[in-house]
Amino acid sequence: MAKITIGSFEDFEKYIGQDLGVSDYHQITQEQINQFAVATIDHQWIHTDPERAKKEGAFGDTIAHGYLTLSLVPYLWDQVIHVNNLKMMVNYGIESLRFAQAVLVNNEVRLNANLKNVVNLRGTVKAEVNVKLEIKDQKKPAFTGVLVFLYHFES
Repeated sequence: MAKITIGSFEDFEKYIGQDLGVSDYHQITQEQINQFAVATIDHQWIHTDPERAKKEGAFGDTIAHGYLTLSLVPYLWDQVIHVNNLKMMVNYGIESLRFAQAVLVNNEVRLNANLKNVVNLRGTVKAEVNVKLEIKDQKKPAFTGVLVFLYHFES
């Protein structure tokens, strides 16, 4: 699917209530999980100890940290939308977020996005985006939520 190109508040406004698209799939490897554990100082064995996770864990293998899956949003979001005329973009907030299903090591995930709303705040565009992180060949997503971004366009 081709990226949507946005260059202004008016461009965003046209997509309110519509699907914006989906990213490519990204495979989550044990190496990525381990690097995230180091970066966040979260070495819980369900993430970092494959042997123990296979023997004692509820999932039969290691799983990605929930926040690792969330941290993929900027990378995957960039595959869905291209913004022209941009001075700066800020991750502003999360209105809601539910982790619905664990992502096992080597699962592939992709971002599915729908524009909930946009508001023009004196030249800054506040975009509220319904997101779902889909797991390949699974019915339930890894998470669902509403993410809020601020887009500052060039004058």
